[in-house]
Amino acid sequence: MEDITKKQPHTVKSETTDAQPAKEPSVADLLGVETAFTPAKKAVAKTSTGKKKKKKKQVRSLPQGKVFVHATYNNTIVTFTDLQGNAVAASSAGKMGFRGPKKSTPYAASVVVRDAVDHLAPFGMKEVRAFVKGIGAGREGAIRALHAQGLNVTAIKDITPMPHNGCRPPKPRRI
Repeated sequence: MEDITKKQPHTVKSETTDAQPAKEPSVADLLGVETAFTPAKKAVAKTSTGKKKKKKKQVRSLPQGKVFVHATYNNTIVTFTDLQGNAVAASSAGKMGFRGPKKSTPYAASVVVRDAVDHLAPFGMKEVRAFVKGIGAGREGAIRALHAQGLNVTAIKDITPMPHNGCRPPKPRRI
């Protein structure tokens, strides 16, 4: 007896040619109308010679901003925002190549601030208000690095969340 599963179904292959038939334009294409299903065209300006030239992205000037330093036992994260809270530049110790316990050192925090300030250069930010969260070792190192990078720190506020006797803390470790 033959096994039915070993037989492969008979398929008919059609011959394909290199020349594909031309696609007929839709009514929306003929009228030059964008529909919900047609992709939007990118804005490209033409010069007098007829060549296409991409428009430059305008960088807005931000003289003032906020910096959020999140210093945990394991990492340090720095985020620069405008006054409304929209993130402009961010960096972390893990992003900068530090691994393991080296991520939570004050030196790592200073390297993180240096990297974030480099990304901040096109915006021209000179004054920042610092908001520090957490109890890690990178707290002071990050603030010192802000001063060293030439930023004027107008205020420093600790926003570490503190419970008003809320949840029971975990049991102490026995080492």
